[in-house]
Amino acid sequence: MWLSRLEKMIDSNKLEKIKNTSVLIIGIGGVGGNALEAIVRMGVNNIIIVDNDIIDITNLNRQLISLRSNIGEYKVDAAIKRVKDINNECNIIGINKIIDKSNINFLFNYKIDYVIDCCDTISTKIVLIEECLKRNIKFISCMGTGNKFHPEMLEIDELKKTSYDPIARILRNKFKNVNDKIMVVYSKEKSISINDRIPGSNSLVPSCAGILCASYVINNIIKE
Repeated sequence: MWLSRLEKMIDSNKLEKIKNTSVLIIGIGGVGGNALEAIVRMGVNNIIIVDNDIIDITNLNRQLISLRSNIGEYKVDAAIKRVKDINNECNIIGINKIIDKSNINFLFNYKIDYVIDCCDTISTKIVLIEECLKRNIKFISCMGTGNKFHPEMLEIDELKKTSYDPIARILRNKFKNVNDKIMVVYSKEKSISINDRIPGSNSLVPSCAGILCASYVINNIIKE
């Protein structure tokens, strides 16, 4: 069996729980692509991915699903092909849409146990967190990974305890009166200053942030 090495570490009941859990991932770029691959290789069999982008040559330096051979393809299509090549029994649904306040409700027509938020748009992060809190769905939200170079400075922690992250600062202000724990992956590294509106990025920090998002979900499944 392809998961035989994992079975040495996880008993059959826990592995069955992992297989039967449904995970939604918003954004499958540098962070989300690695989160997706990690949960697939951990045996999660029910996955929904959401992204409206097309693979571009500038994605090659950091995005796991991006190859020269699939430039121009929709990311969800390329990701589904890759997932099926790892586990052809995985039930994966790809949604090629921009998610915002006007349409987010349709996502929850699907069975969702966990949400991994890897999107770049702050307004989408806000409505996604609001919906997860309202619906009592467990989630992890990734903060910014642009202009950062040290993956060892990434952490999983509560939003209110974050520092050195401009996205987290906005979200802390938005959710300052919320008592529920909002768990995030963020970096304590101070961003490198560049003279460009588009942030710089690399293969080190986003990939590790995605792995941490996946780790949070998998370890929570096991603990339940």
